[in-house]
Amino acid sequence: MYFPPFNFKNSRFERKFVIEELHYPDIVQQVRNNRALFSGLHHPRHINNIYFDTNDLDFYTDNVSGKGSRKKARIRWYDDLMGNISKPVLEFKMREGMVGNKISYPIEPFILDNSFTNEYIQDILKSSKLPGWVTSVMHMLKPALLNRYHRQYFISFNHKFRLTIDDELTYYGIGNRFNSFMEKHTSDNVIVELKYGQLHDGKESAEVTNSLPFRLSKSSKYVNGFELLHPMIT
Repeated sequence: MYFPPFNFKNSRFERKFVIEELHYPDIVQQVRNNRALFSGLHHPRHINNIYFDTNDLDFYTDNVSGKGSRKKARIRWYDDLMGNISKPVLEFKMREGMVGNKISYPIEPFILDNSFTNEYIQDILKSSKLPGWVTSVMHMLKPALLNRYHRQYFISFNHKFRLTIDDELTYYGIGNRFNSFMEKHTSDNVIVELKYGQLHDGKESAEVTNSLPFRLSKSSKYVNGFELLHPMIT
């Protein structure tokens, strides 16, 4: 499966914190109290994703095993989960070691309802203006997870660090056919992500991270959701 060479120049660090015990307002207050002087970046919104994987679940396996080179493929959109999806974006997230980046392509609008199938979304991808390698990769993948969460955005006073808070985590089963979207799991966890470029890694990023009273964790919404829906795999 061909992917373009990893772009280290535009890659960034993403530090994740999974929070189980604090209430949401307390988490927001801790972020605002950080020495980086975080403030709101723009309006909070809901994020929706359809994750894709191979028949052998290669992306899932690579993430669980902690493989140095890891990839994810997803279609992302905002606001309503179901119905007419007017501005979907196909994204490939790629990681090499501790840094990652993503490649994004807008695709044609589609409808998400009980008639959704892999064949239908593959036709949407074929009708979108995508590079040849993207079409080839997506042809080998199938829907593996649908998820949704609420995200609030922050940026540091010096604009070097971005931070997001995700809650209302919901995961839905999705497959090639016969999708009723009745099978779902929710999580009470809140996920905080601190994001910054490689130029800012070091003492300054350590000070910001250490000022957050949360435990640094390895976390993947795709892995977490997939395991909730398929507990026999773990």
